[in-house]
Amino acid sequence: MRHDFRFERRAILLGVVLLVAADVALAVYSWNLATASRPQQDLAVLTRNRDLLRADITRAQDIRKKMPDIQKDCDQFEQSLYPASSGYSSVTAELGAIASKSGLQLESGSFRQEDLKGRALTEVEIEAVVSGSYAGVVRFLNGLQRSGNVYAVESLTAKSEAEQQQAARGEVRVTMHIKTYFRTA
Repeated sequence: MRHDFRFERRAILLGVVLLVAADVALAVYSWNLATASRPQQDLAVLTRNRDLLRADITRAQDIRKKMPDIQKDCDQFEQSLYPASSGYSSVTAELGAIASKSGLQLESGSFRQEDLKGRALTEVEIEAVVSGSYAGVVRFLNGLQRSGNVYAVESLTAKSEAEQQQAARGEVRVTMHIKTYFRTA
């Protein structure tokens, strides 16, 4: 009986060794498969990155070709702005004309200027108060938009009137913060 037990023990040990060897062989095979497909994935990623970089370079070259035209357009735009020497009176006259054409009363207007660094431009903030009908305010804003000068309406603030007379007539009072630009050189 002792002899049979030794044989069984050796058979079990041999079976375990064969199973471990097969497991190691499968692990090596699986690892080889995983690393074999990796270069193909890396190549696909590198190819996609190369194509994206080529597209970026093409876009940059197109932008570089268009730069003289863009600079020319910017120079024309700057030349179309009012000069700083006569800009304030021109803007005041234009705002008054647009307000009267819209049926509004331009009550007040104040200016605050700031020179833009690196450019020969002055940014001018205008606070204008107009009163009249709602439709007149809409026409005023439309007139600003269609003006030959550049006006950027930053904000509108409508104030309620304490007087019953104006409320009965349907008048509104609107404070507008507007920006425009003058050329300084």
